Amino acid sequence: MFDELLESNHSYADRFALRGIPPVAARGFALVTCMDSRIEPLTMLGLHPGDAKILRNGGARVTPDVLRSLVLATHFLGVTEIAVMQHTDCALAGTNDADVRTRLGAAGTDGVAAWEFLSMPDPDAALREDVAKLRDCRQLGDGVRVEGWRYDVETGRIVRLERS
Repeated sequence: MFDELLESNHSYADRFALRGIPPVAARGFALVTCMDSRIEPLTMLGLHPGDAKILRNGGARVTPDVLRSLVLATHFLGVTEIAVMQHTDCALAGTNDADVRTRLGAAGTDGVAAWEFLSMPDPDAALREDVAKLRDCRQLGDGVRVEGWRYDVETGRIVRLERS
């Protein structure tokens, strides 16, 4: 698989067209979303390379590393608006960390007893919590607007749940 991916990269590099795009987010936008393969951030929002900063992790959760990255993005990369976009049919929704650890144990994974997986027994509450973390973060740039969205993986539609 690695060889195939690197070979595909050679073809990509032969027609590479992104040289010269500035590092700032041209649209002043950052999106925190899930690593789910059904999410195509640029395409689904009508964005192009260079328009936004995209941060992805399991569950689209606002973790310390997401906060660190967004502080940098708001101060150095032109970000003034942030959306946290979770999605329907997420593997972390409707479950808790104990359930996740049990499932991982059944899959033969050990050594995760102390890990936080940030599962979401109540996805709407988790989204509100993550938006609040960003709104309460004094280290983000002044005037940064934050919203909370839910993406429907069956329809492709986004619903705004937390307005700025």
